[in-house]
Amino acid sequence: MMWLTWRQMRAQTLWTGALVAAAAAYLLYLAADIRDTHRLTITDCTTACADARHAFAEEFGPGLLLIGLLLIAGPALIGAFWGAPLITRELEAGTHRLVWNQSVTRKRWLAVKLAVVGGVSVLFTGALSLLLTWAAGPFDNLVDSRFEPLTFAARDLAPFGYALLAFTLGLSVGVLTRKTLVAMAVTLLVFTGFQLAMANLVRPHLAEPVSTTVTWTEARAIGSIDSFGVGPEGARIQNYVLTGAWVLDDEIIVYKGDGTEVTEADLKACGLGIEPDECLTALEATFTVNYQPADRYWTFQWIEFGIAAGLSAVLIGVAFWRLPRGLN
Repeated sequence: MMWLTWRQMRAQTLWTGALVAAAAAYLLYLAADIRDTHRLTITDCTTACADARHAFAEEFGPGLLLIGLLLIAGPALIGAFWGAPLITRELEAGTHRLVWNQSVTRKRWLAVKLAVVGGVSVLFTGALSLLLTWAAGPFDNLVDSRFEPLTFAARDLAPFGYALLAFTLGLSVGVLTRKTLVAMAVTLLVFTGFQLAMANLVRPHLAEPVSTTVTWTEARAIGSIDSFGVGPEGARIQNYVLTGAWVLDDEIIVYKGDGTEVTEADLKACGLGIEPDECLTALEATFTVNYQPADRYWTFQWIEFGIAAGLSAVLIGVAFWRLPRGLN
């Protein structure tokens, strides 16, 4: 069975392996470039270091984001093009009967395919994930945005779980539908929906968020304000960044020391020539930010990997339950 499975999958495995090797070679080159640039512009920086950090982030950020996006899409493609046709292709061609008539049980047939093909797909995805994590290390340490959706799902343990889940999803959908194209389409749609739901609905609530009140005088010392505006509805902070943490609020209301909202009239009352920061400090302005602390990163990685692995176990059980029933 091992030999037969390899014979059936060797072409796509070799092609995929070649693509993975090319991606690995590029990541090695990128890692060297990131480290050299980091050493020259950040480690050895003596003047205008803030500008150097910004330039470093601008230089490598878009490329790493694109690579991360491709790595996130990889499991979906593996599930659709490896997992879904794994059983349906043989069922549609009728070649499964030849194996079953040679004293190979259906469950053993499925187990070998699952172990060999599924193992290779997880290995490929995981290897690229670990290599990307290592290559982007200096950038991630500087920018400190590991909770960003496209960063979190492309680093460390999460891609292992996603690759396993996508493959088992394609496999189980194929066993249930017995139609290759249908199984591929369903796998892509369901797995993409799962990724979006996990990033936007589940991950922010894997643990109870921490809520803290920040005074205006310390706001820029412990984080950064992307934008601040005042209008008829009051003062608002857009996209506050708390160093190392995952801020869950897109918009934050700013209050005066007496607990009422800061208004446009309050800023005008400070007089002309007074900077907004000085005025807000004088008003004893504060705001409340809800966030996931930086030290929960690995906890979230393990939880997300566990969720994917648990769902994969359920899908494998469905495939093993369905295979002996009615697939003749």
